[in-house]
Amino acid sequence: MTLKKKLAVSTLAVSMAAASVAGFPFSSKGLAEHFGVSTASAAAVSQADVKAKVEKIYGQLTEADRLLLLNYKNQANAVDLAAFREIFKPVLEKLTFLEEADVVTAHEAFKSVSSVVYDVYDKDYTAIKNIRYDVKNVDLLKKIADKAGVKNLTTDDFIDFLFGADGVEAQLRALLSSKTSSELLDIVANPASQDKLINDAITTVLNHKTGTGALTVSQVVYNLNISPADVKESLNNLSVAVPATKPAVKALATAYIKAYGFSGGGTTNPPGTGNGGGGNGTVTAPVTNPTATPGVYDVSKLVTIVGDKATLKLVDADVLKAFDALVAANAGKTGLTLTLDLGTVNAATVEVPLSKAIIEAAKAKGIANIAITFNGLTVTIPVGQFSEAITLTASTVADTTVTSVSSLKLASSVYDFELTVGGVATTTFQQPIIIKLPLKNTEGLDRELLSVAKVVYGALQFQGGVVDGDHITEPRDGFSSYAVLENKVSFKDVASVQAWAGRQISVVAAKGAIEGVGNGNFAPKNNVTRAEFAKMLIRALNLENNSAKQSFGDVSSTAWYAPYVAVAAEKGIITGRSAAQFDPNATITRAEMATMIARAVKSQKPEAATNVSSLSKFSDAGKIAASLKDGVAFAASNNLVIGNAGKFNPNNTATRAEAAVIIYRTINFK
Repeated sequence: MTLKKKLAVSTLAVSMAAASVAGFPFSSKGLAEHFGVSTASAAAVSQADVKAKVEKIYGQLTEADRLLLLNYKNQANAVDLAAFREIFKPVLEKLTFLEEADVVTAHEAFKSVSSVVYDVYDKDYTAIKNIRYDVKNVDLLKKIADKAGVKNLTTDDFIDFLFGADGVEAQLRALLSSKTSSELLDIVANPASQDKLINDAITTVLNHKTGTGALTVSQVVYNLNISPADVKESLNNLSVAVPATKPAVKALATAYIKAYGFSGGGTTNPPGTGNGGGGNGTVTAPVTNPTATPGVYDVSKLVTIVGDKATLKLVDADVLKAFDALVAANAGKTGLTLTLDLGTVNAATVEVPLSKAIIEAAKAKGIANIAITFNGLTVTIPVGQFSEAITLTASTVADTTVTSVSSLKLASSVYDFELTVGGVATTTFQQPIIIKLPLKNTEGLDRELLSVAKVVYGALQFQGGVVDGDHITEPRDGFSSYAVLENKVSFKDVASVQAWAGRQISVVAAKGAIEGVGNGNFAPKNNVTRAEFAKMLIRALNLENNSAKQSFGDVSSTAWYAPYVAVAAEKGIITGRSAAQFDPNATITRAEMATMIARAVKSQKPEAATNVSSLSKFSDAGKIAASLKDGVAFAASNNLVIGNAGKFNPNNTATRAEAAVIIYRTINFK
């Protein structure tokens, strides 16, 4: 890749930023004025040049980008007159000559040009012409020009301000030409640095208000005693009042870079592409080999760290090569996973964007998952559920996030996970995302009692997880802050079953799959209901999925067991008494419990075998209902149920202690 020092940070981003030259109706219209309006100034670019440039940029926008522009349009159009006054107050206070009707005109123009930002995506230039020739707008500009003591002020002057030889875009190039390689990389990776660069460029142009190269807009701003600080304050106000502004600017900035690249020569390569190079103010990106190890793509050289945040900068074409290598090495196989290995990352926060092109290519090529791994942590994302670009953010946060709310021993760092889909934060997933957390400080801890805990409103919810060596793996259908703890749970009424169920109760309770009945009691000999066992089973096997739906008439959507019944029914683990009735409070028999366990295990391990002859070990096998024999046979074949004194007692009602034992055997099933 070639990263030219002339990096042109989005002209369109600047034009939206220039929107804040507040009371000027077209200063928020920087964008609109690119789209095919003629120019009068000798320094300005031609109508054809501007229109071609804009169409090339808009040609790079994705459907997700279009939605960001639409969000900006909708939010900007929702800004009422009072909010408009507040946003642009720093400038409007200097325009004391404006009458109420003038401010109303400026407000309407602001909404119109904000719509244009989106409308031009579909090459609808009608609104631009209407704005330009609206009599009220023309009169307002003339009034401003008269008060500022300049000959004229037109929409063309704003094009000149942004795109002319002495305009903001030219100043951006000048500023960037003096940057070092590391400073350029910081600008690419850090939105704050991009904001500063744009502010510096605008300030420089506004301060050039007299002499050769001075622009009409700068002269007007100066003559009306509007300072660059006023403009910056209005910019900040706009981004707060209209939060869709920054995402829209980012989309346009990315489109600009894709269209024109980082070199002054107008290359069409986006960041991270190109053929390398060096000298003459360029930065050569590290070379990576996406096909070296099929299934694992070493992307450690593509990680940029600014401050305490690391960002992975992928090249779509290279990821697609890694997909192809993985598929070629696993011909005919499904469920493939490509791992992006970031190596050791010395930053508290790691951000990994996966473009829409990557997501769509993965689905098209049969790649089921993309895994991101660094510092011993791995997050595996099933990509089939997404149709937009996604960004994973994983942060290591202070241990006190957990230790301040629990005295249990911490066995990992504390992590906070976030996922955006199409730029929108998403907290629940249709298919669980698997987190594999590295363990630490486990000496002296009971490894069977280690459980992943979720931090919810200052309390811990234990989710379970499977310990494998120095890691624990847990699928999550939603994101939050997580850590691993030794969860010691004890009950005061389990002495009568301690010999054969005590340990199992402790472990299953530690995993959050089974709970006591209150006052420190477990009630080991109480019967188990269908609803209770549904929860135990789903929690124990990490099958939770809040997107699962059920339609049983006797299961309220607000019932504590509703989400567990939904998953169990969806996976065929537990069937209803009828199509409409689940009968949640009915007790279950040992044979029913064994059958439910068998279905659950088979849903996760379809290759697990059944030995029908295993029923012969039970002298009362004949009492097992025909519809349940296969399930009991599977459970007996795999030692999930054992029986007592040669009997299985299939029709006896299952107790809570028996449920804990069979759940324990299930979570340890290999």
